[in-house]
Amino acid sequence: MEKVIECKNITHYYGEKLIYENLSFDVEKGKVLGLLGKNGTGKTTIINILNGYQQPRSGECFLLGENMNHLTPATKAKIGLLLEGHVQHSYFTIEQIEKYYSAFFPNWKKEAFYELMEKLNVVPHQKINHMSCGQRSQVALGLLFAQDPELLILDDFSMGLDPGYRRLFVEYLKDFAAKGDKTIFLTSHIIQDMELLIDDCIILDYGRLLIHKPTREIMDNFHRFRFSLPDGQSPAKHDALWNTEKVNGLWTTYSFEPADKVREILVPRGTGLPGLQMEELTLEDAFIGLTGKY
Repeated sequence: MEKVIECKNITHYYGEKLIYENLSFDVEKGKVLGLLGKNGTGKTTIINILNGYQQPRSGECFLLGENMNHLTPATKAKIGLLLEGHVQHSYFTIEQIEKYYSAFFPNWKKEAFYELMEKLNVVPHQKINHMSCGQRSQVALGLLFAQDPELLILDDFSMGLDPGYRRLFVEYLKDFAAKGDKTIFLTSHIIQDMELLIDDCIILDYGRLLIHKPTREIMDNFHRFRFSLPDGQSPAKHDALWNTEKVNGLWTTYSFEPADKVREILVPRGTGLPGLQMEELTLEDAFIGLTGKY
């Protein structure tokens, strides 16, 4: 498969603080990839590095086959980018912002922009800075769709949106992705939205890539297990168990292993674990199980 994004051995620091070391991943053409991580794990930073806005300590990235430091205007015109929020130049009207952006993109599709504006019940002469937060985010989305990019990069696309606007955003993104030749790389703190949309999932931990798997594989195979043990007894530690803890007298752990294997790991001496319960997870539950609550 053609690789639209490639990151190779990215190491980056803020001062003396390590953000990631030798971070490597790629995104195949036609995929929707969600980047998840707690605050401070470097989600926005990797987007800035991808686009050449920040320089890592070492390593390199490629977008559509070009090095991040030498993106040509032709390649930049194929990339739709939304950084943490909303459209710039908010002093423009709807009509003015559409005309302004259209000059930069050869494949501009004016009708895609105005179709979304019609859904919002806004008029061409309305100023963007007089619109609600949710409406402004939809203006940004409309400009991206009018651009008709091959690669769409969205950083925290649902920031500040109410449930209705978030769902509208997701529905438009799903339609965009369904064209097949489009690639989307996005972050959001609203993981429920990501679950509706993404094919693959990358989870960053502090200083490293924790996991990179198809979303369906995580949802089908990663489970929470609840169980009890006699007072004073603790479960065995094992690399296959994630974030084992005791809450309100009941133990919980997470694993990609099936229940029989988890039981064997937890009680290796064969004393049995009759109360073991396996639970299906949402993507948000899985994220907490993989990264811990804090």
